[in-house]
Amino acid sequence: MFDESLKDFTCTCDKDASVMATGAAATCEVDECSMNPCGMDQSCEDPNTSHGSQHDFVCTCDSDKSITKIDGPATCEKDECSTDPCGAGQTCADPNPSPASLKDFTCTCDKDASVMATGTAATCEIDECSMNPCGMGQSCEYPR
Repeated sequence: MFDESLKDFTCTCDKDASVMATGAAATCEVDECSMNPCGMDQSCEDPNTSHGSQHDFVCTCDSDKSITKIDGPATCEKDECSTDPCGAGQTCADPNPSPASLKDFTCTCDKDASVMATGTAATCEIDECSMNPCGMGQSCEYPR
């Protein structure tokens, strides 16, 4: 049997000392976004930080504001080509920008489309003479 005299404790909210309860937990105002529950590339909004309101925060994708989820991270598309993983002289294509399909981008050499790689930069032949390494009054020859 529970001893009623054990309910003499008082709980007080850290952010608002005027909110308290005796013998039970107080119903405190909580900003659920303060712990960054959405993760990277998403914004968080807690529309109702009133006392006792929980699990109502909204995560919104930075890349597409129409993609949202209540009470957890949204599933945002991520175009892997946006970070330029291929580099100069290559074209990047990301056929499926969902978070579940990482490293599926392709890099294709601009000068030879038959040279490509998936998930990494392609090994393209570079005409070193195009960078004018010899300087004025000199000719550059690059073996083909």
